[in-house]
Amino acid sequence: MVQRIGFLTFGHWQAVPGSRVRTARDALVQTVELAQAAEELGLDGGFVRVHHFARQLASPFPLLSAMAARTSRLELGTGVIDMRYENPLYMAEEAAATDLLSDGRLQLGISRGSPETALRGSEAFGYVPTTSDADLAREKTALFLAALEGASLVDADPRMTGVAGRLALQPQSPGLRERIWWGSGTRSTAVWTAQQGLNLMSSTLLSEDTGVPFDELQAEQIALYRAAFADAGWGREPRVSVSRSVLPVTTAMDRHYFGDRTGEDSVGLLEGVRSRFGKNYAGEPDQLAEELAKDAAVRDADTLLLTVPNMLGADYCARLLETVARDIAPALGWTPAPARGPLAEG
Repeated sequence: MVQRIGFLTFGHWQAVPGSRVRTARDALVQTVELAQAAEELGLDGGFVRVHHFARQLASPFPLLSAMAARTSRLELGTGVIDMRYENPLYMAEEAAATDLLSDGRLQLGISRGSPETALRGSEAFGYVPTTSDADLAREKTALFLAALEGASLVDADPRMTGVAGRLALQPQSPGLRERIWWGSGTRSTAVWTAQQGLNLMSSTLLSEDTGVPFDELQAEQIALYRAAFADAGWGREPRVSVSRSVLPVTTAMDRHYFGDRTGEDSVGLLEGVRSRFGKNYAGEPDQLAEELAKDAAVRDADTLLLTVPNMLGADYCARLLETVARDIAPALGWTPAPARGPLAEG
């Protein structure tokens, strides 16, 4: 049963006809506004994608801090940060500071990243893999996690401290280590994720294909993850999220934008690997409620992230989320947090 529902935005901006998000400032400000609206509706989270060299959201920590300042309950997260681009120690400082400012609401999704517009983009940031992109991301993740755990990383300078010893990174934010997620696109990386003690953020596509529907393959991935997490003996219940594009059609405007786009999974080559992509859900709310209730992976996850068409503007996306919360999510077993603010009153 779905226990938490949040939105996931790519934060696109483009000065094209029909766009309500024409500049980078528009994208940032409207993401904060959408976080406020989501909290007022009783939703549980606001998550942002991170991409570089593109007209999309890129540097998450200032944005997450702004979202934290305008909300009080909403979980704030990423889906996902590409670790190939990151300085893991500086990122650990930023993450801890953001978590402290949000009073422990950070849910940080990280990963090797997705296909990107730039050739060797992380190399432009100064990070050249010695073996593979995946190895680079995992090496950086290990150092990032060690910093969050308070590991002693460097020797102290006795001339400054008066004593010999080792120093940990500051600040520390207790509990943040258990709120780190790994974006996984295969069954094998899901098992690896469990072995690291990370929560599972199952990808919007799976870079493997066994011929079964996307939701069933994703449910298999989740089952393998949960079993591996239990075997590793971490002593806590992990969290699992899946993302879905859910587009309720209730007005002529909705029908103009989306019609009825519910279809089938698609299969194609991604970076030379046969991959399976999940379908969109678009249609009348009662139809979508029935279809999502049958989605095997949605049933097995505790968190559902709704990808929003952010270029239609924060107001439109807020109305979309309101329809999902009122007319679709109850069929998935979800109950809202107490609503607050003007949307609750209206």
